Amino acid sequence: MTKAELVAEIAKNSQLSKSDAEKALNSFIDVAKKTLKKDKKLALAGFGSFVVAKRKARKGRNPQTGKTINIKAKNVVKFRPGKALKESV
Repeated sequence: MTKAELVAEIAKNSQLSKSDAEKALNSFIDVAKKTLKKDKKLALAGFGSFVVAKRKARKGRNPQTGKTINIKAKNVVKFRPGKALKESV
């Protein structure tokens, strides 16, 4: 599902205009980014949790040349589905 399709579904289910649904989705995305940057966790009851985790530096391989490369440590976002989401899928 693309963002445009998601906006259309939100608009249809909530009886909002597409522009209002897109504003709401963009607002959620902005709030989620800020929350993850500040608090490192965003939990949505019944849906799941987004958690910031630190990925260690490691060695990798360039698939074109086969040469070993160093991959820097970085923060990544992980999603842990909630019980209701697991049961519905």
